[in-house]
Amino acid sequence: MNLTERQKEILFAIIEEYSEMAAPVGSVTLAKLFDVSSATIRAEMAKLESLGLIAQPHTSAGRIPTDAGYRLYVNSMTEEVDRKIDEDFYASPLQNRISQPSLDRSAHALELRVVSQTRADHAIRGAVDSLVELTGNLGLATIGDQLYLAGISRLFTQPEFSDSARVQAVAKLLDNLEPWLREASPGDPLNIFIGQENPIGKSSEVSLIISKFRSPYSDNSYIGVLGPTRQNYSRVMSLVRHAGNTLEEILL
Repeated sequence: MNLTERQKEILFAIIEEYSEMAAPVGSVTLAKLFDVSSATIRAEMAKLESLGLIAQPHTSAGRIPTDAGYRLYVNSMTEEVDRKIDEDFYASPLQNRISQPSLDRSAHALELRVVSQTRADHAIRGAVDSLVELTGNLGLATIGDQLYLAGISRLFTQPEFSDSARVQAVAKLLDNLEPWLREASPGDPLNIFIGQENPIGKSSEVSLIISKFRSPYSDNSYIGVLGPTRQNYSRVMSLVRHAGNTLEEILL
């Protein structure tokens, strides 16, 4: 897909603004941000819309990202997230990171909560609970036949779930989550399924961000979050990957 650098920057700005405000983003806001005319922004938005990267809700003059727009955005940052995790996480042993934190505050808080536990199941639960508190999403982990879930009420307070049909769609996805993970076995350290990419929840309009990690209890151990497609993807992806790395480090 051929986008100019400005079109890409406008798309990313729409995604980030929408993530923050949960409201469609208009040309006036973007014109101020890019210091160009509203007409110029509208022309660029028309191109992005023709490519299926943004859409216009019928009740608003603003635009919101589509699943395809989110996918382009996530693909552009995956390499950067991996690089940052490798630099921050593997730069020093765990105890050095705890006593002399070089990580951001949220990642450090997650590590402290996990390593303070003396039992494996408590460490896993601590990681899941931390992800709930830090992202506002539903947190989950599955190790063997054990499924850990937390934060359902936090998830459903987000504005996307004021519609009962959306809540039911997410509930259906959760009912099938564990067998789907066993069947699909996402193999990458970080896996992102956006909106309709979720084969068991195409209509739920949520994203599943999940990290596979090694453990002595199962060949298929996962930790992650489930939330609306409107995400701060960079932050959530980093935290989920970090949670998986931390559990792998203390459990092995």
